[in-house]
Amino acid sequence: MNKVKFLFILVAMICQILPYSAQADYRRYSGSLNNSKWNITTESKLQCDLTHEIPNYGYAIFKSEAGKIANLEFELDMMRLPADYSLANIESVPPRWRPGVASKPITSMQWRKQFNGEVDEKSAWVMLTELEKGFFPTLYYTDWHNKHDRVAVALSATNFTDSYFKFLNCMDNLLQYNFTDIAQLDLNFEFGGAELDKPSKAKLDQVREYLKHDNAIEGITVKAYSDSWGGRWKNLQVSIQRGEQIKQMFVDAGIDESKITIEGFGEKRHVASNQTELGRQANRRVVVEMVKP
Repeated sequence: MNKVKFLFILVAMICQILPYSAQADYRRYSGSLNNSKWNITTESKLQCDLTHEIPNYGYAIFKSEAGKIANLEFELDMMRLPADYSLANIESVPPRWRPGVASKPITSMQWRKQFNGEVDEKSAWVMLTELEKGFFPTLYYTDWHNKHDRVAVALSATNFTDSYFKFLNCMDNLLQYNFTDIAQLDLNFEFGGAELDKPSKAKLDQVREYLKHDNAIEGITVKAYSDSWGGRWKNLQVSIQRGEQIKQMFVDAGIDESKITIEGFGEKRHVASNQTELGRQANRRVVVEMVKP
């Protein structure tokens, strides 16, 4: 084997061993010391967004939403969407002032044609914590339109910390429920009137708090029922009265009255036996359904 052929084979072997980021020159996108910005672009009880602009490329967005379980999403919103299905490797790259410190692999991102990039929740947290330490989570991939060209996209740790801690504080203040949790409610009443029982009052308190932060409710249907004790006419009027009470609670919470529909069914459509107190309590109910666009 001549020397030229040996060197060619050796270079090829090294390229297979070295990290993806070390194999070639890259077309690089990253915020500089002067233009690296992190901002809280959404901050409410329902959603928190931490956004980083990558000049000439797009935006990196970390997002958390209200819900029973703490959650985190990462989205790479690109000016040019992927043109095919492929992979990007994500590494935690040390800043230039830390020579000798090696990059660390984080995960692989699956490019989907004409979709923004996303990673799983665990990897999103790793990216955030690496940024907190001053490292630069960086994506490496082959350009979709030019297979001879490789791209490196870095999330800059410059000017990150202040916005990051504001983001964590926002996450800590998210509601412990979301629209799906309250979109349909079964509310029950005390015997003989329009007084809600304690669990139902607690549910409505949650709804009132939610509606302070979401004005996108398109419509609300209130269906009211009674047990079978008393005359049918009286029970029908009691159910309507209960529906009107719930409607007023929504109006007081800022919902346009025209968006609320009430139906009173009296003692029709029982869900339990009227022969026991527990059954009658289950039948003294209002079912509320909310919809959004």
